Amino acid sequence: MGCYECCMRCLGGVPYCSLVATLLCFSGIALFCGCGHQALTETERLIEMYFARNLQDYITLAYIIQYFQYVIYGLATFFFLYCIVLLAEGFYTTSAARQAFGEFRSTMCGRCLSSSFIVTTYVLAMLWMLVFALSALPVYFLYNMDATCRTIDVLTETPASINQLCVDARQYGLLPWNAVPGKACGVTLSNICKTREYLTTYSLYVAAFAGAGITLLALMHCLLHLAMNQVHLRKREKHQSRDLYRLLQRDRGGGGTLRSPYPPEPLDVF
Repeated sequence: MGCYECCMRCLGGVPYCSLVATLLCFSGIALFCGCGHQALTETERLIEMYFARNLQDYITLAYIIQYFQYVIYGLATFFFLYCIVLLAEGFYTTSAARQAFGEFRSTMCGRCLSSSFIVTTYVLAMLWMLVFALSALPVYFLYNMDATCRTIDVLTETPASINQLCVDARQYGLLPWNAVPGKACGVTLSNICKTREYLTTYSLYVAAFAGAGITLLALMHCLLHLAMNQVHLRKREKHQSRDLYRLLQRDRGGGGTLRSPYPPEPLDVF
C-alpha cells in the first residue's frame, strides 16, 4: 500500500461527525465552566461591595456560590471523560474500523453498548436543557439592571425622581429581607453599572450562557450521529441476512419452501 492510499484510509477512518461534536462539547463546557466559575466569584464580590454591609447577610449566598463552583468542577471532569468515550465510540463505528474487524460485523454487547450511549446522551441532553434555562436567569437579572441604569442616565439629563428607580437584590432571593442596604437606587445604581465588577460579571454570565448553548448543540449533534450509526448498522445487518437467505435458497436449487422473514428489497425504504 502506497503512502497516498495509506493516508486516504486513515482519513476515511476519522469519524468527522463525532470529532465535530467532541470539539463543540469541549469548547462549550470550557466556556460554561470557566466563565461560570469566575462569574460566581465576581457576583459574590459585587454583592459584598454594593448590596450588603454585614457578612451575615450574604454568608449563605457565599456558601451556595462555593457549592456551585464545586459542581462546575465535577461537570468539567465528567464531560471531558464522556466526550472522550463518545469519540472512541465514533472511531469504532466508522466504516474503516468495521472493515478492519469484518465489514459491518457487530455483537450483542456492541449493540447494547451503542444503545446505552444513545440513552445516556439523550438523558444528558434533557438535563442540560434545564441547565441552559437556568443559566439564562442571571443574564436576565443583569440585563434588567443594565436597562434600569440606561433609564437613569437618560433621566439624569432631564431631572426627575430617579431615586425611585432601584434594583433590589433581596427580591431575587440573593439576600435576606433584613439585609442592609439590599438595594441600589438612582445615581448610586448608575455608578454601579459603570464599575469593572459589574461589566465583568455581566460579560462572564453571557459567555457562560453561550457555552451552555454550545454544549446543548453538541449533545444533540452527537445523539443524532449515534442514532444514525445504529440505524445504518441494523440496515446493513438486514441486508446481510437477506443475502444469506438468497445463498441458502440457491444451494437448495430453488425447490425448497424457505421464506425470508424480510419484505422484498423494492419495499425496503430507508
